Amino acid sequence: MAGSGADEPTTTTRLADRRSLITGEQAYVLGDESGQYPAAGFHIRGEMGGFWAPPIKLLDGLWFRVGDQWLGTGATAVGYASGDGYERFRYRTTGGVTAERVQFVPDGSATTLIALSLRSPVSRTVDLRVDAHSELLPAYPWTSTTPSSAAVDLPDTASTDGTALTFRDTGTSSAPGARPHDYSAVVAGDRPPVATATAGPHRGPQDPPVLCPATGTAPYRCDDSSAGKGAGGALDYRVDVTANRTTTLWFAVAGSTTSATEAAHAARTALAAPAAAWTNKLAVRRAAVAPTQVDLPGDRALQAAVQWSKSNLADSVQQARNLQIRPVSAGTAYPPAAGTVPSARWIGAGFPDYPWLFGTDGEYTAFAAVAAGRFDLVRDHLRALRDVSDLVNRRSGKIVHEVVSTGDVYFGANGDPGNTDETAKFPSVVALLWRWSGDDRVLDDFYDLSARALRYIATNLDADHDGWPEGLGNVERPGMGAEKLDNAVYYLRGLADLADMAERRGDRATARWAQTRFEDLRGRFDATWWAGDDAAGYGDSLGADNTPVFQRHWIGLTPLEAALPGARELASRRHAQQTLQRREEDCYSGDLGLYHTGTGPTSASGGNPGPSCDQVVTTVPAERAVYSLNTAIMAVAEGNYGRLGRTQQQRYTTANTRIQLDPAIWEKPGAMPEVAPSPDFTANIDRPFTDRSMVLQAWGTYGVLWPVVHQQLGVDPDLPHGRIAVVPQIPQGQHRIAGSDIRLGTGSLAVRATSTPASLTTWFSWTGTAAVTVGAVLPPGKTVTGVSFGGRPVPYRLVATSRGDQLEVEVTGKSGELQVRLR
Repeated sequence: MAGSGADEPTTTTRLADRRSLITGEQAYVLGDESGQYPAAGFHIRGEMGGFWAPPIKLLDGLWFRVGDQWLGTGATAVGYASGDGYERFRYRTTGGVTAERVQFVPDGSATTLIALSLRSPVSRTVDLRVDAHSELLPAYPWTSTTPSSAAVDLPDTASTDGTALTFRDTGTSSAPGARPHDYSAVVAGDRPPVATATAGPHRGPQDPPVLCPATGTAPYRCDDSSAGKGAGGALDYRVDVTANRTTTLWFAVAGSTTSATEAAHAARTALAAPAAAWTNKLAVRRAAVAPTQVDLPGDRALQAAVQWSKSNLADSVQQARNLQIRPVSAGTAYPPAAGTVPSARWIGAGFPDYPWLFGTDGEYTAFAAVAAGRFDLVRDHLRALRDVSDLVNRRSGKIVHEVVSTGDVYFGANGDPGNTDETAKFPSVVALLWRWSGDDRVLDDFYDLSARALRYIATNLDADHDGWPEGLGNVERPGMGAEKLDNAVYYLRGLADLADMAERRGDRATARWAQTRFEDLRGRFDATWWAGDDAAGYGDSLGADNTPVFQRHWIGLTPLEAALPGARELASRRHAQQTLQRREEDCYSGDLGLYHTGTGPTSASGGNPGPSCDQVVTTVPAERAVYSLNTAIMAVAEGNYGRLGRTQQQRYTTANTRIQLDPAIWEKPGAMPEVAPSPDFTANIDRPFTDRSMVLQAWGTYGVLWPVVHQQLGVDPDLPHGRIAVVPQIPQGQHRIAGSDIRLGTGSLAVRATSTPASLTTWFSWTGTAAVTVGAVLPPGKTVTGVSFGGRPVPYRLVATSRGDQLEVEVTGKSGELQVRLR
């Protein structure tokens, strides 16, 4: 089956040690890249892999035997490719037959389709067996919660009508407050089998299974959890294969939370026209990644990462229906549902253990999504947060932290402490979407909650009335004071954004309140939070005496990463430069990005495992794990201060590019993982399948798309106020960058920037109606000798910004080229 051809990054080594993943908005599948299904994940230990149709798991796996050889073991896998919306497994020729397997989730369906293609040099009849083993269970509860997953999971049954396999888990568990359920999975093919079976486990070559222990150390690889209660079934076929022609069989895996009839109907629908669904899948994905095309001759790897980051965003989208919203108090309670959200669509955080709705993750990923032209994803994510938060928190203004696809609110209800971060960031994501889309309906939908969110912080999370919010933030580590740096930074930015939106709404009282608080806290920020020139950084929190507590966490960069509206700055430029220079040193950064917590003097047990860049003695250990988000934060912070050199921003964009696209590093080709191989984090492929970070994590795309579109190409829209700015900055060592079809509102923008020692040019073409400011960031030490637009001299202004001296020209018309002569 032809796919995206050259756009299929492929790996051929250690396939059984790498996780495979294919996702759709209503289903996903995780196994290994040989086509087997090791027990994976930790939330429901060993059960987070297999076939899922959220909010339930369907199967542990689906296996194929061609002749007498199981694909992936007897017929060994020789290659695994990631396509845009699909995956492809290739197998060694065995018994004269070559097999290839392609699987994807059709758009608009909770079904997974599998195309098995067989080819032989001579005509023959091939015996084919398909084994399936079910594990019907909801995404929540988990192994260690109360109640546990084992307590609510009932034994599955298997049956067949001679054409398909049906698995069911029906009844009422013994868990307190449990309600009757009817979970179903159907496995069917596009032709009748010659025989079926439902007696036995039917786990293909993974029988008998190696069981993962419920607690304690797990082996590198096992086949099922010790709590598994699935059932097995098989479909047998005799397939006529014509010499030198490919014969393709189609199979569907479908599920339902209401009835086996619904699952069977979904499978039949998918199998009615599978080739058309495949063609449509390719077309829909091409359209999804079509906006924001970039041309980066000096950094082709980053150019490829932009394309694959757009695909990662599309891969991360999830949907669920009839979410039963229940505050479970971090897994310690299971009360009756507070209500139902009929449907939700969101940007999933990471697979396989975090595919659900998060405030924090989605609020970072939103910046990547708008740069990719995916306003729909941001709007839907905000809507899901609003609907769940207002229901479970009775419109208090508090934003939930983590919501499973079942509707269970793991953390973020009114009764849970803090989680200030997502509440503070919510208004800024609303403002981001509003400015990039130019759609005042964004405020119709989300302004009210934005105002309530910041009022909630001011009223409920500032017990000492000093203006700095208390509560949990992004760093979930002990030893921090009540008031966290990242919460303070995002609260400040949120106040500035809320003031802007309030003015638009004519809500002058809120505008005054937000602006007054913003100006007060901004005026005190540096004096309150700076930890001193030896630390060369901001305190991660404030102690009981309101002095900075410096612990070297990555959130020390947030004052530099979170840009304020109107090009205002939060950190002083001197402190910003000190912080960035220090974070580039080997006490904070490794080969693949920024550490979670830097090294240096500490009183923590184990001492300091690395170099020291300061003399501050902290009480916490270093954590030299490189999260793709931390590296993204560093890349964005460097860009905000015009530091685009090879040892500056380019170092960090390259780091996230490598973990996504470097065959020597990736686990799944093209997928940005949660954590990179680093001194304190063993590479995922060397860790047990039940103890790995996410194979795909959306937030890392923030460190690719935002730096390229917003900082290098200089695209900065403020469509509600009728203006856009296009002020590129070409990274040092490069001479040309370009982008096209950058979506702004209902229009699109193209931009091209070039540089020589004696000149800068910026060309743009814009299909919208907003006024355009075009310009360029001047290289250090250069002086302007002349400026023209469209070949004619024009007046210009020079503005001293955090990026450097910025030349700006107000222009008329839809396109043109600015030329700046330098000496």
